[in-house]
Amino acid sequence: MSYQIPSSVPSLEELARRQQNVITASQLRARGVPSRVVSEHCRRGGPWQRLLPRVYLLQTGTPTPEQRMWAALLYAAQNGREAGCREGALITGAAALALYGFSAVPRLPAVTGVQVLVPRQRRLRDAGEVRIQRTARELVASDVHGLACAPVARAVADALREWLGSPESDASDASDVSDAVEDHGAEPAAERVVLGPRALRSVLREAVAVAPYGHPACTPAELIAELREANLVEVPRIRAALDELLAAERESAISSIVELAAAELLPEPLVGPELRMRGGTFVAVPDLYWPQAGVAVEVDSELRCVSEGEQAWVRAGQHRMEYLGVRVVHLTGGRSAAEPAVVAEELRQAFLAGGADVVELLLTEG
Repeated sequence: MSYQIPSSVPSLEELARRQQNVITASQLRARGVPSRVVSEHCRRGGPWQRLLPRVYLLQTGTPTPEQRMWAALLYAAQNGREAGCREGALITGAAALALYGFSAVPRLPAVTGVQVLVPRQRRLRDAGEVRIQRTARELVASDVHGLACAPVARAVADALREWLGSPESDASDASDVSDAVEDHGAEPAAERVVLGPRALRSVLREAVAVAPYGHPACTPAELIAELREANLVEVPRIRAALDELLAAERESAISSIVELAAAELLPEPLVGPELRMRGGTFVAVPDLYWPQAGVAVEVDSELRCVSEGEQAWVRAGQHRMEYLGVRVVHLTGGRSAAEPAVVAEELRQAFLAGGADVVELLLTEG
C-alpha cells in the first residue's frame, strides 16, 4: 500500500488564500514559478499585478485595503516568511489602529500610508505607501485578522508620532485641527496630519478600553511607557489628554475602593486630604485617609504622575507618612476590580490594625 506524506509547505493556492492573493517573489520561486512567468503575468492586461517591489497580487482590479496591508507586511518581512511574516515585520501606527477597529482613526480604506516596524539591522527603503520604521527592541506581534500588528500601546505611540510630527513642532497653535481626522473622513493631502484634541483623547481612551474583535487593550502603565519611549509625554497636547485619561481612571478606581470600604462598614475616608505637621511642614496628599485610624490608601501610585520627578515626589510623600507612623496601603484599580473581596478584607484589616504611634497631623480636605 502506498501513501503520500503530507507536505508542511503550503501550496501556492493555499498560501494565496491565507494571504488574500498577495504573494512575494521568493514565495513564488519556492513553489516553482519562474521569474519569466511572473513577468509575463504582470504585463498590461495580464492576470497578475505588481503591488510593491517583489510583491504581487494574483488577480486583476483594485486591491482591497486588507490586500494593501498584506502587501506592506510581506514587502517588509524578512525573506518573505511563510507563517504570517511575524518574525520580520509588524504593521504599526494608524494602519494598525484601523485594523484593531479604533473608531477615533480613519477607517482602513482611508489609510493612505502604512507604517511597518522592522528590526534595526534590516536594510529596506520606503516603497509606495509603505514607510519603514526600524527598532532595536524585540518585535512582539498581535494577530489581527491574520496580520501581524504591533501591540496596542506601541501602535498608538507610533500613530501619534506620525500625526503630530516631532515633539519640537508642537509649539504650533492648538487650534490647528484637522477636520478630516476629527470627523473620521479621508486624510488631508498633506503628509503630516494634525490630530485634534477630541480625536486625541478618544485614541487614548480606546487604547485602555476593551478593544473590539476580542483583541486585548493595553494598561495605562503600558501606554505611558510607550509614549515616554517615543518622547511624546512632554508634548503639551498629549500630556493634557494623558492627564485627563489618568485622572478619570484613578477617580473610577478610588470610587470603587470607597464602595468596598463602605461594604465593610468602615467609616467614610477623606478623599485627597493634604497632611501637614503642626509646624506647617508638608507631609503628603494620600488618595484616601482615615484620620481616626492613621491609615492612608494610595491607588495606582505609578499612574498618579507621569514624569519621573512627579513620581519621586509622590514616593517621598508616602515615605514621610510611613516615617510618621501612618499605615499606607497600596492598591490598584485592576486588582480592586478583579479581587473585590480580597481588597475589602485588606482594607478592614488595615483599619483595625491602624497606624503605629502616629504623629499628630493637620488635615486640609481636598
